Amino acid sequence: MRKVLAFLIIISIAESLQVVNGQNIIPQFIRRMYFNKDTSKRSSFIYLPILTSAPETGIEIGGAGLYSFYTDTLHRDTRVSSIYGYASLTTKGQNRLSLNTSYWTAGNNLHYTAYTGVINFPSDFYGIGNNTHLADKDHIGEHRYKLTFGIEKLVANNIYIGLVSGAVKFNFENYNLYGIFHTDPLVENRDGGEFAYIGPSLNYDTRNNNTYTTKGMIVTAYFNAMHGVLADNGYVGGFFNIEYSQFFALNKQLVLGLDVQEQSLVGGRSPFYLLPAMGSDEMMRGYYSGRYRDRNYIAGQTELRYRINPRFGLAGFVGTGEVFHDTFSAPQLKPDYGGGIRYFFDMEKGLSVRFDYGVGQKPAGEERETGFYVGLGQSF
Repeated sequence: MRKVLAFLIIISIAESLQVVNGQNIIPQFIRRMYFNKDTSKRSSFIYLPILTSAPETGIEIGGAGLYSFYTDTLHRDTRVSSIYGYASLTTKGQNRLSLNTSYWTAGNNLHYTAYTGVINFPSDFYGIGNNTHLADKDHIGEHRYKLTFGIEKLVANNIYIGLVSGAVKFNFENYNLYGIFHTDPLVENRDGGEFAYIGPSLNYDTRNNNTYTTKGMIVTAYFNAMHGVLADNGYVGGFFNIEYSQFFALNKQLVLGLDVQEQSLVGGRSPFYLLPAMGSDEMMRGYYSGRYRDRNYIAGQTELRYRINPRFGLAGFVGTGEVFHDTFSAPQLKPDYGGGIRYFFDMEKGLSVRFDYGVGQKPAGEERETGFYVGLGQSF
């Protein structure tokens, strides 16, 4: 957290000292990237450097970049389109590379999304279910290749109907033949597999802004009909997702957001890498992504956002969620709470860098689960 505060202090000081003796001391491309105050509908770009280290990866270096733009500059209601890229390498030969885009046509009549990504990175596996144990943590190698495409069309007032499709390939390396990843009979398809999917999507969207919403709601639902290909061509299943978010402007500076999501894997088989997993930088912050996974996942959160000024904001959130195989159990819900800081690098579009610290449960005999996140854009 000290690094985050230092970053924000440096940004704030740099912004206040842009002009010395009547001259700009910060290069123009830096000013445009981090201190853009232009209210016209022009494009913008921001780059965030990545420099971390861990025993299993060594030093990781890379960066994330977001390019945002409008496809129509004549109408104020056309939403912001974006291209987001992420790339990193480690000194132990691992890598992560992804590129995704969200493209809105004039008047928001059509919405295109696309994603391509390659991950060659280790991850931790804890087992299947809502009550896994830290002592069972098993380190595995993960190789993932993913390509997706989606299109939505406005068919009625605020209603979009579309199609999603894609293909994914998973490969895993088992480093410990005595670990839970190898010995747990609940783990299906531990070697990985390949599959393609296609299915319908439905969105109801009344948000006043898709990057910093202050009022309105969005309900998103989709179903992926999946079929194995290549060596895993016998797999048949499906994945269902529905998410509801609504926002209330309490006053000019305070916004209350509500968010509820449910995911389910359907079909006779349960490849472990397709199971809904709890924990991300958007929902159930504070939980390691994938520590808890099962056939069904439900979670909800509320977030209070305070805009200190056009450049800075604060957020506090509370939530709860769980994964389960067949039956939902309210006593099994896990807590989630935390807060964060927002730095709006493009005030006209409402684009921000987000720094969040999430806190989860304290399992018996373990330290409390926590997580720190840096991201672009709001959590939902």
